[in-house]
Amino acid sequence: MERLVEAALKARENAHAPFSGFKVGAALEDTEGRIHTGCNVENATLGLTVCAERVAAFGAISQGVREFKRIAVAADSAALTPPCGACRQILWELCGDLEVILANLQGRSERLRMKDLFPRPFDATFVR
Repeated sequence: MERLVEAALKARENAHAPFSGFKVGAALEDTEGRIHTGCNVENATLGLTVCAERVAAFGAISQGVREFKRIAVAADSAALTPPCGACRQILWELCGDLEVILANLQGRSERLRMKDLFPRPFDATFVR
């Protein structure tokens, strides 16, 4: 877990957040133990902003990875910051019931499961 949180904290340093100032890093571990990182990237329109969790997931998918174990999300906030609704949807569909580790710069962390963060997801089972 420590290695994953460290990767998320390091990815956070690359965030492009000139509008909100809220930098987030994510580190997604696949079932082979490889870590795929992402950071949030803001845009002036704000609607085109992409969160760290989606950057990490999309990067892993674009490299052919399809099976994941857990994700760490790191932000500089006293309250541990969970993935937003859009990220929960993407993580559920692409990664399944991952372990989610929330961490902050003060060294606090918490472990959850996606099913607890996203208890009644809309997914491919509804459209097949």
